[in-house]
Amino acid sequence: QVQLVESGGGLVQAGGSLRLSCAASGSIFSINAMGWYRQAPGKQREMVATITSGGSTNYADSVKGRFTISRDNAKNTVHLQMNSLKAEDTAVYYCNAVVGFRRINYWGQGTQVTVSS
Repeated sequence: QVQLVESGGGLVQAGGSLRLSCAASGSIFSINAMGWYRQAPGKQREMVATITSGGSTNYADSVKGRFTISRDNAKNTVHLQMNSLKAEDTAVYYCNAVVGFRRINYWGQGTQVTVSS
């Protein structure tokens, strides 16, 4: 079992920045990859950024060059630095962890990000 707790969401004006953090606890030794997903009202949940245990990253095209995912293995946390925010970035952001050889997905409770135009 892995527990994920997100923090750092909020309201920001377009062009501004926010930093999301996700703290993992539990069976953290078995985490393969972590990432951030988001879901806007009326839309499906989509991948924003992922990072493997080895540090390889992947980004959605819509956030490339604006968002940066990083991982602190010593503190079992993953961060998402979001710059140049746009109104279309408004969504609930969820932390994700892929765990074990069965690649089971765990999710945080979500944190709201609202970008005003």
